[in-house]
Amino acid sequence: MPFKHGELAVQELSSARHQARDAADLARHGKKQRFERNFGFLSMLGFTTTMMCTWEAVLFANPTAMLDGGPATLVYGYLFCWFGALVTAMSLAELASMAPTSSGQYHWVAMLAPKSHAVFLSWVTGWVDMIGWWANTATGVYFGATLTQGLLVLNYPGYNYQRWHGTLLMFAELGICVLVNSIGARLLPKVEGLILIIHTMGFFAVLIPLVYLAPHQDASFVFGSFINNSGWSSAGLTWLIGLMGTNLPFIGYDGPCHMAEEVVNASVVVPWCMIGTILLNGSLGFAIVLAFLFCIGDMEKALDSATGYDFIEVFFNATRSHAGTSVMTAIPTALVICASFGFLASTSRLTWAFARDKGVPFADYFSHVSTTNAVPLRAVGLAALITACICVINVGSSAAFSAFVSLTTAGLFLSYMIPITLLVIRRVRRQPIPFGPWTLGRGGIVVNLASIAFLTITIFFSFFPSELPVTAVNMNWSVVVFFGELFIGLAWYVVRGRHVYHGPIVETGGDEDSHSGLAVGL
Repeated sequence: MPFKHGELAVQELSSARHQARDAADLARHGKKQRFERNFGFLSMLGFTTTMMCTWEAVLFANPTAMLDGGPATLVYGYLFCWFGALVTAMSLAELASMAPTSSGQYHWVAMLAPKSHAVFLSWVTGWVDMIGWWANTATGVYFGATLTQGLLVLNYPGYNYQRWHGTLLMFAELGICVLVNSIGARLLPKVEGLILIIHTMGFFAVLIPLVYLAPHQDASFVFGSFINNSGWSSAGLTWLIGLMGTNLPFIGYDGPCHMAEEVVNASVVVPWCMIGTILLNGSLGFAIVLAFLFCIGDMEKALDSATGYDFIEVFFNATRSHAGTSVMTAIPTALVICASFGFLASTSRLTWAFARDKGVPFADYFSHVSTTNAVPLRAVGLAALITACICVINVGSSAAFSAFVSLTTAGLFLSYMIPITLLVIRRVRRQPIPFGPWTLGRGGIVVNLASIAFLTITIFFSFFPSELPVTAVNMNWSVVVFFGELFIGLAWYVVRGRHVYHGPIVETGGDEDSHSGLAVGL
């Protein structure tokens, strides 16, 4: 009994210490506690890991890599993106520890940028971050819907594949996401823990039968084949363009930053969750990369699968069973739908935070937090509505919809690069930096520079068409859509936003000035 009482006392002391740190972090940045802190380390790690769904994304996002370089792009491009994601997550983790608020990147920019440019750079960062997260949410429901259609094609040869069918399925999945993020919001931490278990067990449920049943390619094909079916004449350029297919499995590791105000001991837990998910998901994903390539069989047949997904053909070639293939395919399908729960949660928190700081139209309305369940229901509804509007585009043009989906990389990665670049500038100039309890120390600048190099490469080549000759169907319209949405936001900023947005606002008596977080720790 004395031992149990002592252990309980230690836990209570630790909890009190974490609560005090969280309260101090918010007070330092002038923010009020609006949410319940329901997420601990394991539940937030589960949230981030299942939201990234890396091994699942390897399966349904690989065709671009297979078209632009084949196995060499998928293997070595994956390793390149894994390394890039790790150094970027480490850089963001250091920033998240400084200011663990739902604002994320645009708050860090407001802290680190020169005062003359801080407000504008902060707003631009917040806007492109929202663009990236809106596109990411649409990506999640898109893959869930089209994978379901792929299963229908596999099992019902007479099924007439229509894009509007997929859009209706997207709406259904989006409706489930809204329910989970509203009525079931209090259960989200427990749900994410369960999904993490399914995510891990599902990995083995797919890997083992695939490796055991499928005919195998030799190692020279997996590690030494460069197959260029894209039409680009330069092998190096082809490989770089193929990175679009190996980057997608590593999207979303900044999700915990936007959930920070709901995490216990956020300034320590959020950084470790970001890094932990890259290490865990990266390992599972690389195993699937190797398994998929060793078991691919006839590559041309797989890429031309009527289901729309090459891995479904690979599964069928291994099992020779519609039932077995359906079960194996249902696992990543269900998990990407579950990942969309986290996509919508992170998107809504970012949208709410930006509204709280007057960074979007109708800010006062969308910054409301429900007193019933402490959830930003209006922000959830706005994020879902915008996602639904993007989904409608799929009915008219799959090329236009794909352009919106590809904004995930450009939007999110640009929102990462701006604060990391500002952090490097401060390090080089030896200016004061308000580090939190999690820091990279002296080696931080090397990690930051590696991240900037990676982000620059991936953003630039994310706008290239994946194959030649370029037509209206295969054209990568993302550059047009990205700058179009950016100019729309800038128009609002010029007309109205610059008069009301002054950076992250102060809701309580913090160390910042009366309008923004520009003076925090500086």
